[in-house]
Parts: sequence; structure tokens; C-alpha cells
Amino acid sequence: MMDEFKATIGGELDRWQQAGKVAQFWLRDDDAVEPTAPLDRLLDLSAAFSVPLTLAVVPAHTGEPLADRLRREPLCSVAVHGWSHRNYAGPDEKKQELGRHRPAADVLGELKDGFDRLAELHGERFVPMLVPPWNRIDTALLQQLAGLGYQALSVYGPETPAALPLINAHVDVMDWHGTRGGRDPLALAGEIAARLRFMFDHGGTMGLLTHHLVHDEAVWDFMSVLFKVTADHPACRWTPVADILRTQQVSDG
Repeated sequence: MMDEFKATIGGELDRWQQAGKVAQFWLRDDDAVEPTAPLDRLLDLSAAFSVPLTLAVVPAHTGEPLADRLRREPLCSVAVHGWSHRNYAGPDEKKQELGRHRPAADVLGELKDGFDRLAELHGERFVPMLVPPWNRIDTALLQQLAGLGYQALSVYGPETPAALPLINAHVDVMDWHGTRGGRDPLALAGEIAARLRFMFDHGGTMGLLTHHLVHDEAVWDFMSVLFKVTADHPACRWTPVADILRTQQVSDG
């Protein structure tokens, strides 16, 4: 797998290097609540390659144990993953917590509570970014997020114009609609290379999405190989999400 990754992703990064460009990658992992063995494995793996990690934490179900664990992880930041990760959509709808199924005031109140809770628990590690559960949020709520303190939004897929800066994930390691394990590593490498080709001409970042609580060995193997190929490449920089946000704010200003 290493040779194929070098040919697919490394080859594209070589093109970036020849052009004097550096591609920004970032790592987002969803559904963190408390210290677990899979979380330890994720933290250890990312730290081994000096890859900054953003944990999307569910505020209603987390507390001091996670905050205490992360104090030993200088490369880890925390974003708001909704409030309780509860689905309010009907049986024939896609799952959604932040939709039109409840009064907007109730949803926004929870998002404010989640912001305040994680900011208090995690201090400087906290990033004022909302990661909606299931990557879905009613567009009518977006205009209200800045008033709650949010400075960015992260969903899945290509960025589109929005009320807040978007820092999206673009490649998901999980096969949610099939095996519910890791996706084919060469298919993932191909998607990353395609994203890099887009970025070469249009800018942006390459966001990798993981879910540590449900990883199988295929995912861990994929991440290890990806980090080996990219972490030391001169045309790749794994970037803290706070740095990406600051860059966006400067360019927008």
C-alpha cells in the first residue's frame, strides 16, 4: 500500500513542490465524549507524526475527564459537535439535530450552551467552530451563529458560500453505507489526490474526516500510511484548524 500511496498522493505533492506550493491538510475526528482506548490510539498516532487533530466533541455528554486527558496533547483542539447528537428528524428523513424539527430558539440555545461548556472546559484548546452532527444544519440558523460566538462552520464536501467561514472535511475514511468499516485505501488515496488537483488551481484545504470510536484496523492502517507519505513531504503541511481559521479571517478582512 505504501508504494501505491507514494505514486498517487506523493506524486501529486511532488507536482506541488515543483511549483513551489504547499498543500494544507487538516484532521477532524467526530463524536468525542470521554477518554477511551480508541481515542488514546488516535492521539498517539497523530502525535507520532506531529499531525494536529481537531476533535468534534458532543457537549451534553462530555466533562472534565476528557478535558484532563487532552491537557497532555498540545496538538489537539476541540470544536462543538452540536449539543447532544440526538436525531430529531422523522423516520423517512436523513438524521439531523440542527434542523427545523424544533423551535429555532431551542436549537440556538443548545448551541450557545455547547459553546460555553466546551470553552470553559478546554480553554485555549477550544476553537469557536461548529461541526453539526451528521454534517447537517438548517440554513436558516446560519445567520444566528456569529451572535453566539461561532467563527466557523465545518460540514462535509466542497465549500459553498455561507454566513460563516467554512472549513470542511472532504474525504471520509468510513464506509457508512456498506461495511461500516474502513473504505478501500486506494480509493481514498484517489480522492485525496483529486482534492489536491482541485486545490492546485482553486486553493482551499484537504480535510480528512475520521470517527475514532468505530475504526477498524483498515482505518488505522490507512491513517498510518497516509501520515508516513505526507507528514514529512515538503509540499504538505498538516495544519491546526485555528491557523486555517485565522488565515481565512485575514483574507476575508
